[in-house]
Amino acid sequence: MDGHGKIKDRWFGKTIINSNKRFTYENAQAVLNTGSSEAATTLDGGEYFKELDTLNRIAKIFQKHRYDNGAIDFETEEVKFELDSAGVPIRVYRKERMDTHKLVEEFMLLANREVATFIYNAHGKNKMPHTFIYRIHDVPDPEKIGDLATFLKALGYELRSNNGATTSKDIATMLKSVAGSPAEFLIKTATVRSMAKAVYSTKNIGHFGLGFDFYTHFTSPIRRYADLIVHRLLERHLTGGKVGQDEFAKYERIAMDTTDKEIAAAEAERASVKYKQVEYMSKRVDGVFDGTISGISEWGVYVEENESKSEGMVKIRDMKDDFYELDQKNYALIGSRNGKKYSLGDKVKFKITNADLDRKTLDYILV
Repeated sequence: MDGHGKIKDRWFGKTIINSNKRFTYENAQAVLNTGSSEAATTLDGGEYFKELDTLNRIAKIFQKHRYDNGAIDFETEEVKFELDSAGVPIRVYRKERMDTHKLVEEFMLLANREVATFIYNAHGKNKMPHTFIYRIHDVPDPEKIGDLATFLKALGYELRSNNGATTSKDIATMLKSVAGSPAEFLIKTATVRSMAKAVYSTKNIGHFGLGFDFYTHFTSPIRRYADLIVHRLLERHLTGGKVGQDEFAKYERIAMDTTDKEIAAAEAERASVKYKQVEYMSKRVDGVFDGTISGISEWGVYVEENESKSEGMVKIRDMKDDFYELDQKNYALIGSRNGKKYSLGDKVKFKITNADLDRKTLDYILV
């Protein structure tokens, strides 16, 4: 590729990687942060500033090009735990997402896309059918987009849509408009939930969220089974082996099973994070914290603690100052006597009253 990230030539084949230097994300970021080759030489691996700086600059070009083409930025905050010797969380902190994380991600996206495009062009549309596993992401369901638009309107934001049909560029524009607002994380979460789920399939329909016509998972064969299958199918293609229609059903089953396993793994990860959040907060019962209202229901309001992102519920029966009713249209609880209103995104103070590790639930009261 040239200095602007334009691909001039490509080659696919089995290789051995010889590493001159192994960086952690933090090491590489420290080198980039120096801002010059001279300053970087005082750091471990500083002699690679020029290479890292070139890669980082090209990665930013790739990222801008994706967003200009309608890719959606679903980046959300991730919490990590510091554990004591018994495995009990003693600190919860937000994982920093550095330029080096984004750099690696952009070049992985490039490799994934190039492999999918290469296979499709060799055996895709208007040519002999060829079995391959793509990573696809369908357009969102119009009804869910309609619900999302209503939700956003209640918060004072707008999503362009036509009878529930929207484009990735419209969603990207909306997310950009909420960046930095108190409701940003809440809106991103609601938007993700309104999207179709990305899945594996032998039938390519493109990837809505990334804005790619062709995409697969190729770059993690040591941790994802789908990538391993893609490696095997690519090798068979490169060596002249045939993967015919008789194997199509077999690989479609593999794609479906891999999707199911991915969903199960994601649910297990969310459950483990939730468990550790409840365990962390269980040591802080009766403590007062700052939070943000993250959900509204007829039973009460969900509140997310600002630092640990631990979500709990304030039950409506524990809101003693008034009789509150749900305003479903505006996603709010409103007091019938004093008119006090609790809406999504509101900042509140709360106290933890109970933490149930078995159910992974937290009970809060407003203070």
